[in-house]
Amino acid sequence: MRLTILAATGGIGRELLRQAIAAGHDVTAVVRNPARLPDTPARVVATDLAAPDPALLRDAVAGNDAVLSGLGARTGAEAGVASRGTRAVVEAMRASGVRRIVVVSAASVGTVPSPGRPHPPRHNPGDGPFIRYVATPLAKAAFGRHYADLALMEDVLRDSGLDWTVSRPPRLLNVALRRRYRTAIGRNVRGGAFISRAHVAEHMLDMLDRPETYHRDIGIAY
Repeated sequence: MRLTILAATGGIGRELLRQAIAAGHDVTAVVRNPARLPDTPARVVATDLAAPDPALLRDAVAGNDAVLSGLGARTGAEAGVASRGTRAVVEAMRASGVRRIVVVSAASVGTVPSPGRPHPPRHNPGDGPFIRYVATPLAKAAFGRHYADLALMEDVLRDSGLDWTVSRPPRLLNVALRRRYRTAIGRNVRGGAFISRAHVAEHMLDMLDRPETYHRDIGIAY
């Protein structure tokens, strides 16, 4: 497939890029700093997704089959990059006739209010008591601005008219692909507190040609 990968030098993005190239896909990598991808066989497009250049994004997605996004704020000060960058790439996809997009969000976002979902469920139906009453409140206290940005990003996708899928992992780890992961459509994985970035990327790539995941959020965890 011909793929565009957003934020290809981030934690998820690097795994998406590595695995997509290894699988033989034709990849365009969208990054802020091309110097962080020396000697990559992918085509590289440089633009800051916090304030993206619309023409560059149209060029990055035109003629491709799908977009994969690892976009997200690394710090509280960067909150807003996921929603702004996703809005810009959705516009580029519409202009270019590209319909398929898979993005990474976070497990806690399903209970975060947004303009498009002002009254989300108080608890995710997949969460057990510890996750509901201990882990999720702590995560929201620490990453509230990040989650608000991701909730807005999900609003953008729901309103896009595109064939979107949202991956919602819990705490991300940098570990090898050694364990079998679980997934759940429309809810978090019961008892799932961790997942590797490599497995999230693997699953995002696997979902590209699965129509049953269109317009759905997918929980993934060990």
